[in-house]
Amino acid sequence: MRLVIATCSADYSGRLNAHLPLAKRLLVVKADGSVLLHSDGGSYKPLNWMSPPCTLVVGVPDDDAAARGVAATWVVQHAKSDDRLEIELHDVLHDSAHDLGVDPGLIKDGVEAHLQALLAAQIALLGAGHSLVRREFPTAIGPVDILARDPAGGTVAVEIKRRGDIDGVEQLTRYLELLNRDPHLAPVRGVFAAQEIKPQARVLATDRGIGCLVLDYDAMRGVDDVDERLF
Repeated sequence: MRLVIATCSADYSGRLNAHLPLAKRLLVVKADGSVLLHSDGGSYKPLNWMSPPCTLVVGVPDDDAAARGVAATWVVQHAKSDDRLEIELHDVLHDSAHDLGVDPGLIKDGVEAHLQALLAAQIALLGAGHSLVRREFPTAIGPVDILARDPAGGTVAVEIKRRGDIDGVEQLTRYLELLNRDPHLAPVRGVFAAQEIKPQARVLATDRGIGCLVLDYDAMRGVDDVDERLF
């Protein structure tokens, strides 16, 4: 992983256009090829990024750029689309590379991990004809809990929480934005699954075209037989 702290500006073009004016930022280049730009706020979410497969070309600024104080240019081009991220670096304050080795992946504790395992084994709870692709499907910003296929062959991304709130919907929205950039997966439909989904989260999910699924933990574990309930 390469970490660069620099005063920089950036322009993203493709299916969307975005501009980041000159400011001091952290640039992260991962071993999988992804490039992310972070500010000192906004929690873990990058200001902009390019997901793999992509290539990074570091260049020398032309005369006009050099006159504006540009020390180096980065051009990140996606391999399967026209998406392109162009970064102009001015003052570079830090530049280091670190070999992080192979990561064992996220290990979840408690009920959320159990819910994920149970839903993967009972994938039909998403609807008849659904099939499991894999658990912990990797993305540049973290793993999606479950990736599945619907009866028509469409991709379904599932985010699982014990209690579903707005933050969980926002997290799934970011995953969907990334996954829908992959032509092998798109279009990707989202399902927000939790033992309890707060009304505000349900409204936001519905507004964004994300389905909601309430999970009965005891019933999924076989502790509670729903067919024997009186009410």
